[in-house]
Amino acid sequence: MTRRERTTIAITGAGLFMVVLDNLIVASTLPAIQRSLGGSLDSLEWVLNAYILAFGVLMLSAAALGERFGRRKMFVIGVVLFTVSSAAGAVAPNVGTLIAARAVEGIGGAIVTPLTLTLLTASFPPARRSAALGAWSAIAGVGVAAGPIVGGALTSALSWHWIFWVNVPVGIAVAILAPRLLEESRGRPERVDLGGLALASTGLLAVIFATVRGNASGWLSVETLALYAAGVVLLAAFVAWEARSDHAMVPPRLFETREFSGANLANFLLAVAMFSGFVMVVQFFAGVRGEGPVEVGVHALFWTAGPMIVSPWGARFGRERGPVRVATLGMWLIAIGMLSMALIVDPAAGVLELAPALMAIGVGIGLVLPNIVSMALAAVPEQDVGKASGVLNTARQVGAVVGVAVGVAVFQGVGGPGAAQMTEGIRATLLVSAAAAAIGGAAAMLSRRERRTAGAALVATAEA
Repeated sequence: MTRRERTTIAITGAGLFMVVLDNLIVASTLPAIQRSLGGSLDSLEWVLNAYILAFGVLMLSAAALGERFGRRKMFVIGVVLFTVSSAAGAVAPNVGTLIAARAVEGIGGAIVTPLTLTLLTASFPPARRSAALGAWSAIAGVGVAAGPIVGGALTSALSWHWIFWVNVPVGIAVAILAPRLLEESRGRPERVDLGGLALASTGLLAVIFATVRGNASGWLSVETLALYAAGVVLLAAFVAWEARSDHAMVPPRLFETREFSGANLANFLLAVAMFSGFVMVVQFFAGVRGEGPVEVGVHALFWTAGPMIVSPWGARFGRERGPVRVATLGMWLIAIGMLSMALIVDPAAGVLELAPALMAIGVGIGLVLPNIVSMALAAVPEQDVGKASGVLNTARQVGAVVGVAVGVAVFQGVGGPGAAQMTEGIRATLLVSAAAAAIGGAAAMLSRRERRTAGAALVATAEA
């Protein structure tokens, strides 16, 4: 690995770690924030939702702007936005200000996340790209694993304000070093697809807003159904617009291979399974067993340490056996782990009883993450890697929103007050998570069937 490649991994990895850490660190400290700032549970929910909305809606647009104006330039802008808004969140005097800061933070995260992947991919030749993707996935795994523990530790030892202050020195360092050490890269010189940006952003906004509001407003309420209908119409208009545009932000040619479509469907379902399942694991340890935030984070390591440890090895395994095959194996391991946990979860169950299922899920995620990215990026031309990255990250973020919303809805619908009733809700949600992972495995496997019949050239491209 060259010095330039190591530098690219270090800088993009630091930006990615900062964003991924923030995804879970805030959720674990909401009770402390409420005690400090006051506010209703509904208003505190928007500390999470404001970030999710901005993050999920703008990721496609951020990737497209990076292709046009420069990936490094947009990456630095995203890091600066994320850092400044983190500082604003740390000094927020009330819930309203914190929600506004979190929305801007979501914009910064939406810019940073897909561009870390694009910058990394552009810096590595195809022969070593899967190793870089393994490192990218491992860094993301460290952020996921550290989030609940760091959040609990900082809140207990200092205050909730420090979950935002911790981003500031990292962001400043990345913003200073990136222009000096990263090479600028762009996609094909095209005009910005303003029509596509508007349609995609408003369509995703309607769909994601309806999903995060579904539990509060009712899934069959007029508000929810109207938002979903508007979102479907706008996204259908986006597809039609892109088919006619000569500078589309998501060219229809990306979906001409079943491998790219299958990778995105599997990626979406992976996020559904991961986030619906992880919310229930936290609910079990904290709600049913009454553990504190640090203890919950430590016990969750049986799951969250898996991607961190396995992802680099999973990338090498994918190079040897084929990314589609390894991603399929990983999705099925996740499904088996979720199903096993659903069968054994009980108010009397300790962490050691759940550990084998949690480790199976973590290992499965570590196998899937680098190989699902490899599947998607190997299926598109080199000049479309940036756009493909935006699609892939958007699919994952929308899947995360759906996973949390559906998981909470199932939990509330089946469960109830008391440890036994809560456990029934957790069990039902874990079964839904297992089904999502199993379907995702089938989607990946169907992609492999097309590769077998598409000829040696496509196989060679996908394995690169």
